[in-house]
Amino acid sequence: MVGWCFAEHVPPLQFLLACFAGIVNRHKQRVIDFLVEENKILKSALGKKRVRFDDDQRRRLAILGKALGRDLLDRFASIVTPETILRWHRKLVALKWSYKNGAEKRRGRPRVMEAIEQLVVKMAKENATWGLKRIQGALKAIGHGVARSTIAKILERNGVAPSPDRKTSWATFLKSHAAGLAAADFLNVEVWTLRGLRTFMVLFAIRHHSRKVEILGITDAITDEFSTNAAKNLLDVDAKPMNGITHLILDRDEKFTPAFKTFVERSGVKIALTPPRSPDCNSICERWVGTLRRELLNRMIFF
Repeated sequence: MVGWCFAEHVPPLQFLLACFAGIVNRHKQRVIDFLVEENKILKSALGKKRVRFDDDQRRRLAILGKALGRDLLDRFASIVTPETILRWHRKLVALKWSYKNGAEKRRGRPRVMEAIEQLVVKMAKENATWGLKRIQGALKAIGHGVARSTIAKILERNGVAPSPDRKTSWATFLKSHAAGLAAADFLNVEVWTLRGLRTFMVLFAIRHHSRKVEILGITDAITDEFSTNAAKNLLDVDAKPMNGITHLILDRDEKFTPAFKTFVERSGVKIALTPPRSPDCNSICERWVGTLRRELLNRMIFF
């Protein structure tokens, strides 16, 4: 009788909406009860094993858990505790305001680009007499405006001394002169012929800065004609590997005839003779010969 009286005083549309809402709420509650029971079964099956969540899963649970509140989490959360979900939410809030992942605002002046810093260090090491002003001018010439105080800090940070106290190392000295240096030497190759085993001598030259090798001639007898032709091959303008050399390193082998040396010196190239019995003074040639023997000559028989 009371329910009938209530229905008479409620508009039909509101009454239908209330009935529909009640049905939907009961359906949602059944779904929730089912999911809660399912989670309990899964949790009991896992036993003491912990469920590992990735960052995206934590984020989703934290957002949904914060919206539910602590009371509902105490009732329904079965995989993780309410404290865990709320802790994840606090971390998300802290992450939002901590400017992490590249969004952090830097204070102070930005550091010089890494490429410019390496260029400053290279200029200072390769030019012992260059001071801060000279390095600044060189950078400005290629389009980089860097203050002298910044250059000084870069040198100090990389352990490079100021100009008056900066010493030139042997590596820097040799590297700065390598473009004009070349070395020549002979290589013996044993060849089987109709007359038996004969020794052929291979004259080669190697450029120091590029390590490019030019074969100047091969013979079984050193003559003035062979030496002159070999010198012409060395200084030929079309022989690009040897263009622009100013000094030629030779050992004191008698195979380098006076005709060879005279032709080279008349062409404006100075000859630097190594000390007696000092193969280390022509180490680049010696190293190339050793590599050639190990990789090729010792593995083949020539006819």
